[in-house]
Amino acid sequence: MLYCVRMDVRVPHDFPADRFERLKAEEKARAIDLQRAGVWRHLWRIAGAYANISIFDVADHDELHGLLSTLPLFPFMEVSVTPLARHPSAID
Repeated sequence: MLYCVRMDVRVPHDFPADRFERLKAEEKARAIDLQRAGVWRHLWRIAGAYANISIFDVADHDELHGLLSTLPLFPFMEVSVTPLARHPSAID
């Protein structure tokens, strides 16, 4: 199943900067692993926000939740998920 996922990151202002830098590096590594595995199909930054729009290709809601919860920044994310279905006018 395909899912459109918006992730807005909201880290507290008093969070230690060095710890945040480590989390960002871990987040990047995890995102790369999931992209290489073929489940994180697309990743776009939202201009002007600490947020992204992503397309995931996973078996079901539970798998998506499991993957998202492994992201190091997950505790600081507001996540919205939209399941996608093929449009009858799509040519690809």
